[in-house]
Amino acid sequence: MKPRLLLLHGALGAGPQLRPLAAALSDSFDVHVPDFEGHGATPRRGRPFRIEHFADNVLEFLERTSPGPAHYFGYSMGGYVALYLATVRPELVLSVATLGTKFRWSADTAERDATALDTERIRAKVPRFAAALAERHVAAGWETVLAETAGMMRALGERPLLDAATLATIAAPVRICVGDRDATVGIDESAEAYRALRAGELEVLPGTPHPFEKAPLARLARTLTEFYARPAPPPGENARG
Repeated sequence: MKPRLLLLHGALGAGPQLRPLAAALSDSFDVHVPDFEGHGATPRRGRPFRIEHFADNVLEFLERTSPGPAHYFGYSMGGYVALYLATVRPELVLSVATLGTKFRWSADTAERDATALDTERIRAKVPRFAAALAERHVAAGWETVLAETAGMMRALGERPLLDAATLATIAAPVRICVGDRDATVGIDESAEAYRALRAGELEVLPGTPHPFEKAPLARLARTLTEFYARPAPPPGENARG
């Protein structure tokens, strides 16, 4: 039986964005690509977008399909959700790999990022992006997704869920990947998070900006296959020695 692997999309994203990666990994893994509530074709739940609620979505997906532990890959916000899940339900997390996940949240940075999610500005300045978002988020509508994502960012700015002390409680192996041309997530904050982990690894992808569509798919698939196939270290032993 193939190991189960869940791919978790980022903010403003949806599962179909990760399907090319899912196809590249399908020979080695039983791959699933769920949507978070309110994203893509998945309806809202009448509650605000929050990392905790998205982690609930993952737990519900596991219950509906096959309860038990899995490997996780999370792009951007999806990586934050996967790592949060590892802190609250560690028995369900075999390992986590992330790409382009933002770890440094403060009120100032959250407000800056949230302010950028202005629907009128995006509609006027980048209409192709607005059209792509409208096509992607057919359930809640792209304007709602932007507004709810801004609210989630401000909540993280007020109360980040993954500080160094919290990351240090994660026993599962974690590989943090970041692009060297990522203008959204810095290498330094990724390295800071890696150093806080008990079984952490850091990989910098050359020539790689933040958008998932511009990630080197073949290289990413290779590094994930190698990472998930590696035996987990004994409890309490840091993978870095």
